[in-house]
Amino acid sequence: MLKEKINKDLTIALKSGSGDIVAALRFLMSTIKNKELEKRTKLSKENKLAEELEKLSELSDEETISAVLGEIKKHKESIVQYEKGGRADLVEKEIKELEIIKKYAPEEMGEEELRTVVKKKISEMGKITEKEFGKIMGSVMAEVKGRAGGDAVKKIIEEELKNESRNFNLQ
Repeated sequence: MLKEKINKDLTIALKSGSGDIVAALRFLMSTIKNKELEKRTKLSKENKLAEELEKLSELSDEETISAVLGEIKKHKESIVQYEKGGRADLVEKEIKELEIIKKYAPEEMGEEELRTVVKKKISEMGKITEKEFGKIMGSVMAEVKGRAGGDAVKKIIEEELKNESRNFNLQ
């Protein structure tokens, strides 16, 4: 599981004295543990047995990846804010942590691979109207599951719809 890999890498970083890696991985593990606590709290309201709660509250790899992707997004947002504030020192720190955390996210999908998925979804849906843009977007996002950002997906959907000469006007 991904959580075990992160824990193992944290142990290795602690032994080697890699301060930046230790800090980033501890923060990531903290996020994962908080997600597990949230899950456990929800499950405890369903009157589950204590023995069941322990097992059921563990995050699946998919949930762990979701937590990792959330942290990546937060780091990217922090970098933008620190750049606006002229804090080069904090930008550098965030970039280092971002690079460490990215190792635990699924590999990003290339533009051509993403375009293939979009084309497939559009052809499956047939005639598309502006109201169905959200359906295509949701369908593609469900298939790529964190391997492509929403902005990239939206851009490619718009391009493909224009390429197919559809009467589709996006604002």
